[in-house]
Amino acid sequence: MIIQTYQIYLGKVFLTTLLKTFLIFFSLAFILNIFEEVNFFKEVKVSITLPIFLTFLNIPSIIFEIFPFIFLITSQFAFVKLIDQNEIIAFKNFGLDNLKIIKVLSILSFCLGVFIITIYYNLSSNLKFSYLNLKNTYANDNKYLAVITENGIWIKDQVDDFINIINANKLEGEILYNVDIIQFDQDFNFKSNIVTDKVLIKNKSWVINKAIISDKEGKLNNISNYILKTNLNYNDINSLYSNLSSLNIFELNNLRKKYDSINYSSTDVNSAIQKLISFPFYIMIMTILASIIMIKIKYNKSKIFHLIFGVLISVIIYYLSFFFEELGKNERLPLSLSIWMPLIIIFLISTINLIKINEK
Repeated sequence: MIIQTYQIYLGKVFLTTLLKTFLIFFSLAFILNIFEEVNFFKEVKVSITLPIFLTFLNIPSIIFEIFPFIFLITSQFAFVKLIDQNEIIAFKNFGLDNLKIIKVLSILSFCLGVFIITIYYNLSSNLKFSYLNLKNTYANDNKYLAVITENGIWIKDQVDDFINIINANKLEGEILYNVDIIQFDQDFNFKSNIVTDKVLIKNKSWVINKAIISDKEGKLNNISNYILKTNLNYNDINSLYSNLSSLNIFELNNLRKKYDSINYSSTDVNSAIQKLISFPFYIMIMTILASIIMIKIKYNKSKIFHLIFGVLISVIIYYLSFFFEELGKNERLPLSLSIWMPLIIIFLISTINLIKINEK
């Protein structure tokens, strides 16, 4: 009966603190984002309700990215409340050690993490998709487009008086293979057609070594060296594809299959999927880490010091995760290992500290 009571109480304290922390970060994100949206429409006459509406559509996906930090802060402030009211001591008087307290919070965090990726993330991705679609209607920037279909990669690019429609069978590194480029004028009148085995993507100047060019009269020309002027480099092309945060986990999986079918690198998509799978564990570990930091307060002095220390630790974890993820994307490590390795390292460190704390 005692165990059930303390579990319910700890859960209530944690959830209440989480809600307050969520609302604080939601408000901060809203204030920062609303200025960005208003600035976006500074040259377009629209009602103030549109930037506000766009902000509400965009905020959930922003919050999703900082959820690990939110859970760390939540855990720290939950412990501040418990320590200030001497409830940690009261729990110990009933025979409840530190490990049992952390166990309740970590399991609750894991369950909330599952809820976030199954319910919240799907909702936020749908809202992000609506946000991008609505914002693009006012962007007035349809010069550059890129999509991936069963027929390969399609890219639209506009340079000077030419509109280039580019189709390639696959993209490996910075090379497009089996490329067909159709050039139009501003009125979409056919100008020429360029067919080549491969194109080397350089910064706004794509290099074609051998190609066949046909003009509007049907005359064929074989060329050995040709430079195609463009506004796009490799990173630009990648950024033109669907924003991954606007795709739910099922859409990400379908996109991965589509990429694989045309031999296009699915590293970013696989990384996004692995990060979603690891998310509940990430949340749980951040909760454990924050709990360890705050439980040590009674063996030290300042709560403020521990709060700041927790924030610094979260920043270090962020950059550690980023470092390993880059190793995975650059194929220095298997992608799955690059996503999970930081969590494994942090979990092992946390486990050692849990053992030490529980002995006190």
